[in-house]
Amino acid sequence: MASKKRWGDLTPTQQGLILGLASVELAFTATALVDLARRPASQVRGPKPLWLLGCFVQPVGPLAYLVLGRRTG
Repeated sequence: MASKKRWGDLTPTQQGLILGLASVELAFTATALVDLARRPASQVRGPKPLWLLGCFVQPVGPLAYLVLGRRTG
């Protein structure tokens, strides 16, 4: 059975990669949540409360909302 690695066990490259990906994930989530809060319900495909919950399913929820959940025009 593989033992769990601690933060200090990771190389600086691995730590940087994790921090970079976490930053991207946080940015997508924040963007999706702000857009969802500001966008009228008529411009959202489906119920807004459901999309709100979906935005916390990482990493696909925010991306799904940004790509599929918004109506354009």
